[in-house]
Amino acid sequence: MPKKNAAKHSSSQTPTAVSAKTGVKMRGCDVMVRCLENLGVDTIFAYPGGASMELHQGLTRSKKIRTILPRHEQGGAFMAHGYARATGKPGVCMATSGPGATNLVTAIADAHMDSIPLICITGQVYQQFIGRAAFQETDFYGMTLPIVKHSFLVLDYNELPSIMYKAFKIATTGRPGPVVIDIPKDIQQHEWVPVFPKSANDVDIPGLQVPPKAPDEKFAEVLRLIEKAKQPVLYIGGGILSGHAHAELLAFAEATGIPVASTLMGLGAFPSDHPQSLYWYGMHGTVAGNFAVCKSDLLITLGARFDDRITGVVEKFAPDATIVHVDIDRSEHQKNKFAHYPIHSEVKHALSRLTALTKKGFKKPDLKKWYETINGWKKEHPFPFNYDRKGSKHILPQEAVQALFEETKGDAIIATGVGQHQMWAPQYFHFNKPRTFISSLGAGTMGFGLPAAIGAKVACPKKHVIDIDGDGSFLMNIQELACMKIEKINAKIMILNNQHLGMVVQWEDRFYAGVRGHTILGDSSNIGSPDNPGGLYPDFVKIANGFGIKARQVMKREELRDAIREMLDHDGPFLLDVVVPYTEHVLPFIPQKKSAMEILTK
Repeated sequence: MPKKNAAKHSSSQTPTAVSAKTGVKMRGCDVMVRCLENLGVDTIFAYPGGASMELHQGLTRSKKIRTILPRHEQGGAFMAHGYARATGKPGVCMATSGPGATNLVTAIADAHMDSIPLICITGQVYQQFIGRAAFQETDFYGMTLPIVKHSFLVLDYNELPSIMYKAFKIATTGRPGPVVIDIPKDIQQHEWVPVFPKSANDVDIPGLQVPPKAPDEKFAEVLRLIEKAKQPVLYIGGGILSGHAHAELLAFAEATGIPVASTLMGLGAFPSDHPQSLYWYGMHGTVAGNFAVCKSDLLITLGARFDDRITGVVEKFAPDATIVHVDIDRSEHQKNKFAHYPIHSEVKHALSRLTALTKKGFKKPDLKKWYETINGWKKEHPFPFNYDRKGSKHILPQEAVQALFEETKGDAIIATGVGQHQMWAPQYFHFNKPRTFISSLGAGTMGFGLPAAIGAKVACPKKHVIDIDGDGSFLMNIQELACMKIEKINAKIMILNNQHLGMVVQWEDRFYAGVRGHTILGDSSNIGSPDNPGGLYPDFVKIANGFGIKARQVMKREELRDAIREMLDHDGPFLLDVVVPYTEHVLPFIPQKKSAMEILTK
């Protein structure tokens, strides 16, 4: 239960000096802001309300933190997510109590699934009202426990500084993840002399494990396995990026000569144009990557978790491989797929030591025949789509992404929504650098793309940041066009507009006899398309213009590249509505209850 009289209300509006010995008396709202400043936060995405007003007043007094106003709390949390993905630093968002807080839940679950360091600060009702069904009261602490690394409810004002520091330490130590800090309004208003920790490393958190570093004996055994292997593969995931280990990965891959297959979460950790790259694999990944993993005799898994979209039928996944699984989170070992050699270790340390040990008598395996087989698969099974449909002037969604890649020369950060476009983006836009592909992958949350792109652009203002989106996904957080305009955030949007929920339609076509189960986004009696522009709904150009954002619609192939160049050259946010047929399917495709060797290519 909350402590009675844990904080007294104060009408003071600014921090008040007490004396040089006792420090500075501050209100709780200013203590929170000072903690954020001390922890290096430069941006917060925050939507105000009754229970968080004091915190916003504190932010108005900060000269170090930029406060960005989203137009929905979920949008703000996804902006913080995009910021974190682009930088590797914690993203910070804030909302009021009740519905403001609950609007964060989807984004928190998303960050939990994708292991993203997200700090979610929420206002809460006065302590005296907690548990009494007060106006806009929810047990946000309790409801978020299953989807966070930790939740805090601040009940003692003296603990506020240490809780703030602990939250950042928990979010970033070991496997990253979201942390909630719920602050009652009386704590925000109370005035006292706070004691600030020197740094996040100085706060003691019982039970928080120091990132493990496995001994060299474990890695020496891995090298012995590599020496004997004929068909080894490195299977990498998002842990390479969150562990800041992409340089170590490249060094180890080149030292051993082993081909590298990535998950979507790991894209950019290993250059896609490297001769050892299998690019990405899984349900819609490369045939070569899927075949190589399934045919491997040694699978070294680094910072990945054998997700169902990767494995297909688990029993048929890499059935003849000896599996090594290096992960910072021991709970991932033996959870989805049995590993013969589970190694509990920080992946950066593991790769560094593995590379160092290759210089001590390691015999690099001869993989010439293995690469001949792999290169044969690559040649036979590229990502397929028909560039040259006779007489067609229509833009295919795949070629729109490829044109964007060529016009940017790959030098951009790409965010996506969720749907077919989310798969076409990494198929036809090739990622060679870390933290350049940002997408909701574990949770698969529609509406992610636009706010994530905004957050990434705030973090990286000098880089091109483009949201490749679908019309269905884009509509779920379209209100953030207002945030882009008012905050002068120069991100770009390219909508692949097919007037349908394309991924669901693809499944309907293949498994439900083409019956449309509420997947048409416009008037089903007058479906918009490149052949029926009068039926297009809604008018994204008019909507963007209504928000004060420049926009253009394109549906003819010969106009595509000019439109993309106009978007990229425009000094401000820009929406490009690319009208495409709904008939395209994402290929290749591993159906449910099938293995990677049963992948469909047509």
